[in-house]
Amino acid sequence: MILSSDSLPRHVAIIMDGNRRFAAQLGLDPVEGHKRGREKLEEVLKWCQELGIKVVTVYAFSTENFWRRPEEVRAILSLIKEGLEKLAEERRVYENKIRVRILGQRDLLPEDVREVAERVERLTEKHDQFFFNFAVAYGGREEIITAIKKMCRDSVDGKLNPDEIDENTVSQYLYTQGMPDPDLILRTSGEERISNFLLWQLAYSELYFADVYWPGLTKLDFLRAIRSYQLRQRRFGK
Repeated sequence: MILSSDSLPRHVAIIMDGNRRFAAQLGLDPVEGHKRGREKLEEVLKWCQELGIKVVTVYAFSTENFWRRPEEVRAILSLIKEGLEKLAEERRVYENKIRVRILGQRDLLPEDVREVAERVERLTEKHDQFFFNFAVAYGGREEIITAIKKMCRDSVDGKLNPDEIDENTVSQYLYTQGMPDPDLILRTSGEERISNFLLWQLAYSELYFADVYWPGLTKLDFLRAIRSYQLRQRRFGK
């Protein structure tokens, strides 16, 4: 598939949906589906680098996911911890200057997961070529509420004039401060909803829904999403 190099999205955000259904389809334990999902994420990050997509944000674990069975939650958080540990040690993270950031309510995470998350952030904080954002214990409404609370405190402290608050001001109080909003949001599994993900940031994003479970996503599926984005940009003269 031929893609145009001059109209690639700068920022792709991904809702990685369908791990459990993928596992059920193959008669596997749900945890195996999550393991396959983590492996797929490693693949997709490489595809993004190959294409030159600079910012990738993935929805790894929502605040609602804490409601799942305790054993499944523990397994998912353990996989997240292992993935972050791998990022902290992986040579290509340093060779390609990939900055890793964690988005979400860190206080909800187990201490060992939180420590690894903060460690990989410290190790990569000066990297500036690629940006990988990991949304963990994340909820879009909660992010906006947290931003409002911070603005209120700064207003009371005299650091912020309420009359001067605009869209840019709000963006600076979000977890994604300093990043461009997503150009493309990709969701797998065939579900066509946003599920409380980047609610403020997606105001002008293109949405693409792939009818394939996340672990089963192929490179061709991914390129079709990028191609769809490019065709929409041309159609609307962007």
